[in-house]
Amino acid sequence: MPTQHPAKRVAINTGFLYAQMAITVFMSLYVTRLVLAALGVSDFGIFNVVSGAISLLTFLSSAMASATMRFMSYAEGEGNVKKQKNIFNVSIVLHLLIGVIVVFVIEGTGYFLFHGILKIPPERIGSAKLIYHFMVMSTFFSIITVPYDAVINAHENMLLVAIIRIVQVVMNLGIALYITHITTDRLIVYGLFMALVPVVLMGIKQLYCHARYQEVTLHIKRYYSKPLFREMTSFAGWSFLGSSTSLIANYGQGIVLNMFFGTIVNAAQGIANQVSGQLGAFAGTMLKALNPVIAKSEGAGNRQLMLKASMMGSKLSFFLMMFFFVPVLIETPFIFKLWLEKVPEYAVVFTRLLLIRMLIEQLFVTMVAAISAVGNIRTFQIVSSILNLFPLGITYFLFALHYSPVAMYFVFILYSLLNAVIILYFASSTCELSIPIYLKTVVFPCLISFVLVGMLSIIPIFILSEGLLRLFLVIGISFVSFVFVSWFVGLTNGERLSIKVIIAKGVSKYK
Repeated sequence: MPTQHPAKRVAINTGFLYAQMAITVFMSLYVTRLVLAALGVSDFGIFNVVSGAISLLTFLSSAMASATMRFMSYAEGEGNVKKQKNIFNVSIVLHLLIGVIVVFVIEGTGYFLFHGILKIPPERIGSAKLIYHFMVMSTFFSIITVPYDAVINAHENMLLVAIIRIVQVVMNLGIALYITHITTDRLIVYGLFMALVPVVLMGIKQLYCHARYQEVTLHIKRYYSKPLFREMTSFAGWSFLGSSTSLIANYGQGIVLNMFFGTIVNAAQGIANQVSGQLGAFAGTMLKALNPVIAKSEGAGNRQLMLKASMMGSKLSFFLMMFFFVPVLIETPFIFKLWLEKVPEYAVVFTRLLLIRMLIEQLFVTMVAAISAVGNIRTFQIVSSILNLFPLGITYFLFALHYSPVAMYFVFILYSLLNAVIILYFASSTCELSIPIYLKTVVFPCLISFVLVGMLSIIPIFILSEGLLRLFLVIGISFVSFVFVSWFVGLTNGERLSIKVIIAKGVSKYK
């Protein structure tokens, strides 16, 4: 069977993921509406602040999966099946150890959270503690599923990823509908069922991988390799350092907000995270399809292709985010009125600032994958880890001086800009990236395109009053201007030619 061109593979896999997104994104947002209405603002805020640590462990699991996937994809690029079996078995052992350690750490941390840190109404403390224990269980199963996620991503099986995501959202919808019709403690029931979802998904992934992939052979004694365990532990350890400090910084936002402003503001943060998560997933899905190509290219010794894929990936993921973000940024208040029965205070401004931060980060996200693909991540992760902890301390200081909750989001936007500088520096020194070329071909065209599309799309705001007509007009202008601006301003001649070739080949298949 002939090997597909990397760009074609990415296009096909991204197609699967976007078909899934078309099905799931509105379902997920509807689930949030149902849950907020069923639990109420206070209990919704409690769930977000208590489960925030655990839900952010989804991000941590993704980071750990990226570390394992780097080894898997690298070995596949080398064409070494025996090494892939070794990597899988070592990964199973490694993530079992990580899972046990994380459970002990989170349970220990829980004591301090519920005794003097979190502001939760006394009558809801018992329910909040139960939610926390449910989520700890969920975390353990999520972590030990990581090796299977890595295998699926290394094989670029985005059809399976899309199917699993649809199953997950359908389960979430079923849970949301169920809790709207019960009279018992809805918060506890919701927390329990949400904790069981990762267990079901783990079973699906395990059954499929063992049936489909030859390297998924669980035989620790035969395939365990001590040198490989040390190498993967070192790599995963440094990745874990960067990911865990980022996790602490992000989850710490919820705790600091709770300490100074209570669960109502946590509800606003939960809404902002839900919107940014759903819209950001459109770009994240493309990166899922692209990251294996980056690792495999480096594994095959093709540094030039790896850098080209990374640069193109940053640009395309930014454009995908921009496509959805621009109309939402402009019409956030009206969209929230349509979506939610009661809009929590600060939800609009939190969402807008969080989307801006995500756009900044998207310009540099694939360069982190490029640094990981090369493998020399120790110094990069140390520097990133130190920087990760600064914004939380600054935010606490500002809140102590009675600054508004909004100040936190400005601090984290500044952090994202500083982090971008660090990423470019290490991409230059580790991956031989030319920073001037990156700025010229990726950063500047993306920023100029965003400003132009935003300026054109905002015109209806000055002409029409708030309503559906104005919303549809903003969306229409945004879509048309996005197509023309991204094509003529955002893309280079070479990139336009590559896209035309891919489209022509796709069309010729169906003639």
